[in-house]
Amino acid sequence: MWNAILYLWVLNGLTVALFAWDKLCARWNRGRVPEHLLLWLSALGGSPAALLSRWLFQHKTRKQPFGRWLWSIVLFQITALVILLGKDLL
Repeated sequence: MWNAILYLWVLNGLTVALFAWDKLCARWNRGRVPEHLLLWLSALGGSPAALLSRWLFQHKTRKQPFGRWLWSIVLFQITALVILLGKDLL
C-alpha cells in the first residue's frame, strides 16, 4: 500500500514539474516536452497533477486534442476506480 502511495506522489510530482518546465519552454521558445509524454504520465496515474497543472499554469488549456485526451484518461480512471471499489463492496 505504501509503495502505491509513494509511486503516486512521485509520479504526480514529476507531472507537475514537467508541465511547469513545458510552460517555461513555451515562453522562452525552447524545446518543448512532447504532449504524448504528458498524456502518458497522466495515464500512469498523474492525472490529478495534470489537471491541477493546467489550471495552475494556464497551460495546454486551448489545445483541444490534448484536452480531450486528458479528460478521456480521467474518465477512464474514474470508471476503473468505481468498478474496482464496487467489487470490494459486494
